[in-house]
Amino acid sequence: MNLRELEARLQALIEVDLLNILPGKKVEDVVVQKLAAAIQLNTLSLDDGALVAPDIYTLSMHPTTSANWQDPQLLTVLLQSITTAAQEAGFRFTLSPTITISTDENIPLNDAQIMASHRIESMAETNATPLDTGTFENISKLPESAFLIVEGVRVFPLLLPVVNIGRRLDNQLIIDDPRVSRNHAQLRTIKGRYVVFDLNSTGGTFVNGQRTNQTVLYPGDVISLAGVALIFGQDNPPPRPDLKDTAPLPSASADRPIVNSKDHSTEKIRKK
Repeated sequence: MNLRELEARLQALIEVDLLNILPGKKVEDVVVQKLAAAIQLNTLSLDDGALVAPDIYTLSMHPTTSANWQDPQLLTVLLQSITTAAQEAGFRFTLSPTITISTDENIPLNDAQIMASHRIESMAETNATPLDTGTFENISKLPESAFLIVEGVRVFPLLLPVVNIGRRLDNQLIIDDPRVSRNHAQLRTIKGRYVVFDLNSTGGTFVNGQRTNQTVLYPGDVISLAGVALIFGQDNPPPRPDLKDTAPLPSASADRPIVNSKDHSTEKIRKK
């Protein structure tokens, strides 16, 4: 099933279920299109040829628009449609998919951004490798000069496409604090930006005060791992097409800590 067929099937399933459960409700075409693309783009191929669909979906939209998406029945319809369409396309799930709504006032009222990913434990169990993404060749482009400031005192350069954070010694960023889970969070590059994922941590992962499963990071964002603060920074952030002014954000000031490219990609942070 190609992308157009997947999109058409997803649209049909959503319309039928909404007609039965929530008459008068409609899911915008742009959401259906981006859901279909997110499923296909983030599907993984196993060594045995099996295809695994992503199981975490986050819909980001303008706060005004998101008010129409807080109905649990609507989200249930979306999940059921995603599951059915993906399975009909020959994909399978290693874990039951979840869907959450996040807000971003920079997203236009009639638009949405959709992130799809895999829970880290399912990826480890299947030893999955990404499919060839074709025209999406920039999906793993490493953001330039990105770093984390850990609790306001240490700079940790982000030099890898995947950075695991937690108390375990096999994490790239080890935070020796009892509030932090052994495998707490992960940063991953997607389409040239870092995205933070919560790894089912006990204390939760928060971005700018809002609890999240996954969030695209912008310079100046404050990540809290159960109270341990990390500030995401980038000396030369890419332009944001959703803003008229594409200059670096105000937080990209001249006195930002300079990242030493010779620093190691693994650093242990101990709480004093």
